Amino acid sequence: MESSLPITVAAINRSTQLKAFDETKTGVKGLVDAGIAEIPSIFRAPPATLTSPKPPSSSEFTIPTIDLKGGGTRRSLVEKIGDAAEKWGFFQVINHGIPMDVLEKKKEGIREFHEQDTQVKKGFYSRDPASKVVYSSNFDLFSSPAANWRDTLGCYTAPDPPRPEDLPAACGEMMIEYSKEVMKLGKLLFELLSEALGLNTSHLKDMDCTNSLLLLGHYYPPCPQPDLTLGLTKHFDNSFLTILLQDHIGGLQVLHDQYWVDVPPVPGALVVNVGDLLQFKSVEHRVLANVAGPRISVACFFSSYLMANPRVYGPIKDILSEQNPPKYRDTTITEYAKFYRSKGFDGTSGLLYLKI
Repeated sequence: MESSLPITVAAINRSTQLKAFDETKTGVKGLVDAGIAEIPSIFRAPPATLTSPKPPSSSEFTIPTIDLKGGGTRRSLVEKIGDAAEKWGFFQVINHGIPMDVLEKKKEGIREFHEQDTQVKKGFYSRDPASKVVYSSNFDLFSSPAANWRDTLGCYTAPDPPRPEDLPAACGEMMIEYSKEVMKLGKLLFELLSEALGLNTSHLKDMDCTNSLLLLGHYYPPCPQPDLTLGLTKHFDNSFLTILLQDHIGGLQVLHDQYWVDVPPVPGALVVNVGDLLQFKSVEHRVLANVAGPRISVACFFSSYLMANPRVYGPIKDILSEQNPPKYRDTTITEYAKFYRSKGFDGTSGLLYLKI
């Protein structure tokens, strides 16, 4: 009995610290603004999760970059996208059709929101997933082993975008404008991925993969001890597809062949990754904390993860065979989301319990 006492005290102490941090409603940026020199213990990641084996420097460990208007045939573009999705689960796209000024304004809008007057920002702070617009720090604050060094503003922009008056003045207009551009790009990517699977062009769209879009604007403040925490713990995305806009600072890494490979910022490029629900190859990725911040990124998830969705999803029957049997049982996104939320970012896939 005695040996469990320190653990119990530590758990109570941690719970108190988490609650106190949450109640400030100022997120990680509030800690930085207060001038802390050491990060609180709730952010200290287990040392094993901080290990970072560097890959051999070769083209084998370079994230593919795909030019969507490269002048080749559609067939060659489909092959490149399919190859990147299958081998990496991650790739960058250039010449994607979203104007550079829209990308820059979107990043600036997110920065402006997170750096504005604290009292205005607090008005959006919530842990209720049903809220139309949510500002918070760490969706899994109370369930993860360690908190991440970042704050987030998020809302669903499709199928039912919030009313303009419900959005933050700092970036609301840009959230809607940017998401319309991302939706157009997403539809093209789902067409290319459908063709890469040997399916009709509209197959994934007809499965409602493009119906819902969740936009999250992340702010990773500069960290006084970046070697003790993470900007974002390793995880798999709970989406069909994710399109990410990142700034110049870097820190995003993908686990490939047991190595953490950097996803270098490329001006004007967007990062695309396959989520759990599409399963070409859903891969773990993370974001390092950094001393140079703030780092700004905008992630758009094609997923109805936070909304009620009774539609049943399962292996696409057209591509199953004796050589390619189903790996997962049928499920609804609602069932999958419940499991994903309960485990938080613990480094495991949300599909584990669906494996056949």
